[in-house]
Amino acid sequence: MRAHRSLIALLPLALLGACATAEKPGLFEHQAFELAPMGSSYGLFLAGQAAQKDGRSEEASDYFQRASKGGAMDGGFLKDRAFTAALLAGEISKAASLAPVEEGEHAATYRMGLLVKAVETIAQGGKDARPLLGADTLGFPHRPAGALLAPWAAAAVGDVQGSLVRPVVAGDKVVEYFGQLGQAMLFERAKRYDEAETDYKALASAPDFGSLFVMDYGGLLERRGRTAEALTLYDAALSSGADDSELVAARARAAARGSAPELPTIRQGAARALMAPAASMIAEKQAELALAYLRLALRLDPERYEALVLVGDVMAATGDPQAARDAYAKVPAGSPNYADARAKLAWSYQTAGDKASALRLAGEAASANPTDRDAAVTYADLLRANDRYAEAAGVLDRLIATGGDKADWRLLYMRGVSLERAGRWQDAEKDLTRALAQQPDEPELLNYLGYTWIDRGEKLDQALDMVRRASEANPHSGAMVDSLGWAYFRLGDYKTAVEKLELAVELEPADPEINNHLGDAYWRVGRRREAQFQWNRVLTLEPSVETKAAVEAKLKSGMAPAPPPHRVAER
Repeated sequence: MRAHRSLIALLPLALLGACATAEKPGLFEHQAFELAPMGSSYGLFLAGQAAQKDGRSEEASDYFQRASKGGAMDGGFLKDRAFTAALLAGEISKAASLAPVEEGEHAATYRMGLLVKAVETIAQGGKDARPLLGADTLGFPHRPAGALLAPWAAAAVGDVQGSLVRPVVAGDKVVEYFGQLGQAMLFERAKRYDEAETDYKALASAPDFGSLFVMDYGGLLERRGRTAEALTLYDAALSSGADDSELVAARARAAARGSAPELPTIRQGAARALMAPAASMIAEKQAELALAYLRLALRLDPERYEALVLVGDVMAATGDPQAARDAYAKVPAGSPNYADARAKLAWSYQTAGDKASALRLAGEAASANPTDRDAAVTYADLLRANDRYAEAAGVLDRLIATGGDKADWRLLYMRGVSLERAGRWQDAEKDLTRALAQQPDEPELLNYLGYTWIDRGEKLDQALDMVRRASEANPHSGAMVDSLGWAYFRLGDYKTAVEKLELAVELEPADPEINNHLGDAYWRVGRRREAQFQWNRVLTLEPSVETKAAVEAKLKSGMAPAPPPHRVAER
């Protein structure tokens, strides 16, 4: 439900220029080893491999480092592995000490090591990290990160003029936008407020991406005592459709004349500079590089909780749910990212089949944060996913009451679905029609309400038009094409129903309900053997209890004679 200001959600692939190059395989990377004594280099290497595979990067780094001292294996290769494991574990100081000192055979590791040492230098302060960040030195794929960090490295050693040079990497939109953001912050640090405002205002006005920078510009206005202008800016963003809890909180703070947000420190600014390249790596599915960048950002700013959420996302995407949960669980209550982290933590248990833990976590988050809309929506969504529809509707009641006549259509849609499933159709219909009045062209709404009317034999002219519009808007959605096919089935046009439902099965071959519908349509046009094939297939697709029972009955006795078809006006 939340419209994230996350870089991943708002930066399309067209803007994300960074991608990783494949590293040359290490000397032992494709060799098999027999079991070796634990104290031997081989044994330590194998223990490190196992630890790394299990996501225990800190232990893996220790094993590889110990193995490198044994002398029986390639020490350089093992040190590279120890460096990588320490970096992925977030042990940045240790990784910096293990970083390769010369390029050697593993150029990718060497370049990553330069970036790690630069970040560690900025984190510790006192030394100039810029020599490590040069484009020729750092190389591909780290040039964007190096360019964005360089002004902050200059600021860290007091070079004000050097910090104000806007970074440029030809053709890289990430550096273009976020380099300007860094320049705006550094102009503000240098008390060059007019130049800072020029940059902030240009970013907040940028087509497509301005929403990313509204709060940055608003923060400057608040710090300059221009609260009324900040409120106007926030209101404009919210009225344009933004649904961001951080923006809502910023607006509330400004309205209450609360303390203005502080200008980020040098380390915080440098951490934010790394977030855009990290998002680029995630979008390019370069999980290991993305994780490395996120760990570096957290070394500079341990309270950059958005980075922790993204660490969890990366670990979940790479098949390590426990590491993902560990990351989500570290986001503290009170953080703007808390609701998002708890939602993902709860859903990780739901996906794993631990529904009790999922509901407990979501319920605790909603109870602990009664004013947090995102926490309540997550809890309602999980209740709905677990067939507790009446309770889900109850959670949504308060949110909708708060909105009054201007209640968010998405909340109305969620509650309408919950009420319909709970058997309260009249109440559900009111919510769904209210939502549709706000969003008359929303395919999901058109599909759900239209399908339900057709299934109930109500408002058939209007309903058929609605599901047709929904499927035209989403021609690759098996669910929406299925709705249109089922509409024709219910209206007695079985030939057209077969055509649409065959397409729906092509789009969603593993959906038990769509396959069931196609079986019914085949039966009605006399294709009995094909109907039985489809129904048998349904039983292999984990259908609901109700669908399974209905299919088994049809396989035993077939379908009853077709009822008189519903009639709709000619078009």
